[in-house]
Amino acid sequence: MQKARIKLASTEIDKINKVCDYIADIAEKTGVVMRGPIPLPTKKLKITTRKSPCGDGRATFENYEMRIHKRLIDLGIDERALRLVMKVPIPENFNIEIEMLE
Repeated sequence: MQKARIKLASTEIDKINKVCDYIADIAEKTGVVMRGPIPLPTKKLKITTRKSPCGDGRATFENYEMRIHKRLIDLGIDERALRLVMKVPIPENFNIEIEMLE
């Protein structure tokens, strides 16, 4: 059986959950088998910078962190369902990959 693997990534978890719900509705309407959304490990990008621009004074630091949330969805392939998934509204700063598997 063929299936489509959809990988979702974003810095905002609300956007990922909204797109996952949208894809789940499509799977329910078309009757295709759906596995997921499977949460993958969150990637944390950390940067530590010095507060003082010139280097004089106290050694104080600021910490910044950006989290990249990821989800994985497996869908059974149905031409109609795949067309609907391709038309899903994708928000800004959102990454989506669709891969065909056998």
